[in-house]
Amino acid sequence: MKYIGVNGVLTEAAKAVIHVSDHGFLYGMGLFETFRTYKGVPFLLDRHLHRLAEGCRMLGIPFQPDEEQLTSQIQSLMAANGLDEAYIRYTVSAGEEVLGLPTGDYTRPNHILFAKPLPSANPRAGESNSPSALQLLRTPRNTPEGEVRLKSLHFMNNIIAKRELQQYAAAVQYKAEGMMLTANGFLAEGMVSNLFFVRHHTLCTPDLSTGILPGITRGLILELAEARGIPYEQGLYRWDELQRADEIFITNSIQEIRPVHLLLEPEGAAYHVSGSLAQTGSITGLLLHDYRQKAGIK
Repeated sequence: MKYIGVNGVLTEAAKAVIHVSDHGFLYGMGLFETFRTYKGVPFLLDRHLHRLAEGCRMLGIPFQPDEEQLTSQIQSLMAANGLDEAYIRYTVSAGEEVLGLPTGDYTRPNHILFAKPLPSANPRAGESNSPSALQLLRTPRNTPEGEVRLKSLHFMNNIIAKRELQQYAAAVQYKAEGMMLTANGFLAEGMVSNLFFVRHHTLCTPDLSTGILPGITRGLILELAEARGIPYEQGLYRWDELQRADEIFITNSIQEIRPVHLLLEPEGAAYHVSGSLAQTGSITGLLLHDYRQKAGIK
């Protein structure tokens, strides 16, 4: 990245800084959204900004979403970095304050925009997503700081999980996503993804009560399933239920819908999921088709 957006100003990456007294740095008080563009336009930006605004309200960070202005800033940043399509990260940190826990709301947040090329594994429009593997982790999913998990700068749990993932040779070989369970042993979410699976023609996903992030793509998938008349449920599930699933896929705003073909365990056991490829007629394939149609690429 040659340029980064800092409070609405295109800034050379080497000169993009915030003050050491920013409470995003000192206490993790800040939120971020990651999303991608299709045909140069940020996808589902209104939903990302709504989630960001709700989170900022809970943290006492002033934030008034302006979709049109942000879209313009994103497109200018992409042009400056020579990108036709991009992976976007938009961060709102609490801003500079005195050392110590705040007694009131924040007043001077910082807004940081990153734009980088989409991952090389991300398919071009119209191609099927390459299958992935899931590595069961011993690192448990921590509980949210409040009533619902925010996409906050508190990311240590995910980083510890990533460090564990790198210890498993098969996970590295298959570029697996790490799957975390709750402290009670229920399926939660991946390090950077939400989880779905199909059993008996019903789409299943962990309930928000497990402390997972209410993902933007997760929400859209449930809407698409309802529109198609696909039965779905949100509940509490165990790892062994994945082993009996007919289809499994993970979702996030960058990878879209990524089918899972292999389950890996810390002790080395592996289980193949024969029905998870995004084939025509599968629930995974139908939802992927509808997702891309929604994105305007099919």
